[in-house]
Amino acid sequence: MPLPFFPAVPTVIAVAMAAAGAAPTLSLHLVVILVAWCFAGVGAQTHSRRANITVGSFLIPGDNTTASSWASPSGRFSFGFYRVTGGYRVGVWLATVPNKTIVWTALRDDPPFTDGRLTLSTDGSLVWSNSPGDGQESTILGSGTSAPAAYASMLDSGNFAIYNSTGGILGSTFDSPTDTIIGGQILLRNSRLESSASPANHSTGNYHLIMQDDGNLVAYPMSYTGSPPDAYWSTGTFNSPFPLRLHLTERGSLELEGNNGTLYRSIWQVGTPPPTKVETYYRAVLDADGLFRLYSDQFNGSDATSTTKIEWSPIVNKCQVSGICGLNSYCRDTDGAEIRCLCPKGFGYIDSQRTSLGCERIFDGEGCHSGAAFKMERMDNIYWTVQPYAILSDQVNPDQCMAACLEDCFCDAALFDNGRCNKQTMPLRNGRRNENRIAFIKVKTADGVNASDVPSTTEEPKRQRRVAMDLFIVVCVAFIVCSAALCAFSGFLVCWLRSVRRCARMYCSGILDVEDAPLRAFSYEQLEGATANFTEELGKGSFGTVFKGTLGEKLIAVKRLDGRVSTDDQEMEFHREVRAIGKTHHRNLVQLLGYCNEGSRRLLVYEYMRLGSLDNLLFKEEARPRWKERLVIALDVARGLHYLHDECETRVLHCDIKPQNVLMDELGVAKIADFGLAKLMLPEQTRTMTQIRGTRGYMAPEWFRGLPVTVKADVYSFGVVLLEVAFCRRSVEPELPEEEVVLVDWAYDRCLVGELPRAVDGEEVEAREMARVVKVGLWCVQEEPAYRPSMKNVMLMLEGIMKVAPPPQPSSSFN
Repeated sequence: MPLPFFPAVPTVIAVAMAAAGAAPTLSLHLVVILVAWCFAGVGAQTHSRRANITVGSFLIPGDNTTASSWASPSGRFSFGFYRVTGGYRVGVWLATVPNKTIVWTALRDDPPFTDGRLTLSTDGSLVWSNSPGDGQESTILGSGTSAPAAYASMLDSGNFAIYNSTGGILGSTFDSPTDTIIGGQILLRNSRLESSASPANHSTGNYHLIMQDDGNLVAYPMSYTGSPPDAYWSTGTFNSPFPLRLHLTERGSLELEGNNGTLYRSIWQVGTPPPTKVETYYRAVLDADGLFRLYSDQFNGSDATSTTKIEWSPIVNKCQVSGICGLNSYCRDTDGAEIRCLCPKGFGYIDSQRTSLGCERIFDGEGCHSGAAFKMERMDNIYWTVQPYAILSDQVNPDQCMAACLEDCFCDAALFDNGRCNKQTMPLRNGRRNENRIAFIKVKTADGVNASDVPSTTEEPKRQRRVAMDLFIVVCVAFIVCSAALCAFSGFLVCWLRSVRRCARMYCSGILDVEDAPLRAFSYEQLEGATANFTEELGKGSFGTVFKGTLGEKLIAVKRLDGRVSTDDQEMEFHREVRAIGKTHHRNLVQLLGYCNEGSRRLLVYEYMRLGSLDNLLFKEEARPRWKERLVIALDVARGLHYLHDECETRVLHCDIKPQNVLMDELGVAKIADFGLAKLMLPEQTRTMTQIRGTRGYMAPEWFRGLPVTVKADVYSFGVVLLEVAFCRRSVEPELPEEEVVLVDWAYDRCLVGELPRAVDGEEVEAREMARVVKVGLWCVQEEPAYRPSMKNVMLMLEGIMKVAPPPQPSSSFN
């Protein structure tokens, strides 16, 4: 903006110089003073334009723009709270019409704010606090040096900056871009843009754009390994003679330049400049779909409208973006703008409502995959960009390639390309159409499961309609036949049920119904003899002690309920255990074999677990399980909990998940034990209010706060156990240094700075795998139950099928 007194400066200087002949020394001083005075005026006026936010100023969440945001002088850009689902986030936006365009977001992976205030503090930081002095604070923006701040400003460039008293910048939004850089902004070496989860959700998404140390600007999926095959776009400038940075100029040119501004390569130059009466802003965005795009936002000064236009994008076909479709799926570009994620034959969507999550086999993936039980499905012009585990060295034809995979136990797919045959194992990544290439997928045909009979997600509409018509006819005929059979069967069923009820009344007594748990009833004398008068104690469980016993040649574990418990509590405990465990049948749950109910003598009989508890294996045994074995154990426990939460007829909360309640059989299979604290939930019941149960250190915060308790309380306990399994240490170890005492807090601190240990118990652990497991554990121990994943999603994340986002600050039941 021109200043009214600025043109007068040369005149003032000329007058001062004219007096030089009479008093050279005086005139020199006068010149200095006058020039300083003039430019002080310029500086003062400029300063007043920027210093519009004083120390102590604050914002509060809400839709009142005056109280919730600070605007730039032109009003085009604003900094403050903007509304999202569930509350508000803090960010910078461009005032486009009708919806504002978010260009920067703070704490994008934390839960939204619902209250509190955002304050410019004297130490050079923008800090959110729930209420003064309560200790709940989050730094939104700062220098990290605790240097005193003088003021802050929302500039017309789109940069929000905090200044010291000399005008130096202590911190700014340009220093830490999220998914966008604005005209005039620079993406420095070793910096990155991270896409948003969706256009409306500005939390971290699935893609990076990295200005690498070698000078190459590269786009990767979030789960990249750093190898070239993972990249789906780059500038190819890895041989630059000096370090490079990406500069989006105010005129909309994307340029790679040296640190001194020397142009190395122009990525994009704007063609015809916009009309002078049109105000234009440029921004380069790594969008949620992984595409890097340059946008222009034009404001016509004559009205309040704005126009947004895509100026440039290096990728036209979205299917070129790695990971745009999930594992074991492939991408098809339908009309140049939209894509479809499809499953190969023999696979189905993980989530039919969210097809981009990928696909999974419709048959059991374990065991050897060869022989007559399997066949190869051919898919022309489809290819997956994944590293093979074996390559046939000789030139082969498609039939030979297919046969080689079919005969190989470990081969799940074969990719044929011009005489080369790549053998692949699951999962398959980055599938897309590719001319002149052939994919062969191994599918199961035995036991009546033929992949060709499975509804296909590939593009065969005519065949699908024919199959649908055939299926309709079959269903109609089957309905008629079944209706006739049903009438005959109904009479038999009524008689049979009457017989069963009579047997049940004769067989069961007390609280137990055969309908609840068809278990064997033992006498007290039988179990007394089986346990040699209860001499070999295995451990103490909830309300009882467990003893080792033998029935015939079978080892058993007998739990005797303690007499110190009141009669009512005994009745409730016995009823709960028999109902809960008797109705569950799963590979990862300890099986209840029978019971004894003779007055005050009540006992439960379980299968015997030879390797003891996970607690002993992790913390007491000298030879601890190796990393891969511990991952299998964690998945076993996750599967058991998923069954209890989502697959039982009656939903079960375990309420006391901890290593002592995870037992290991002779094959090393982990099984969940001790349902003494189990809380049954009806199918329509999602939450229950109950008394405090469980073990401190593993208990979710809602137990202590009298809040409704759901299956997410078990998820919290599992998260603590998962971290213990990962690091082979207990959740609390008071003898360690203060910052390491509580495992949850220490793991989060290490994960936050990217310094997780590379070796655990003397074994080298792959960094990405360790990070994935720790992040899953930290998501499970979130204070807010809604932020904890379901056990199904926990399994998918541990298996690497579902992406794990960076977790926010977790909770610890010791805090």
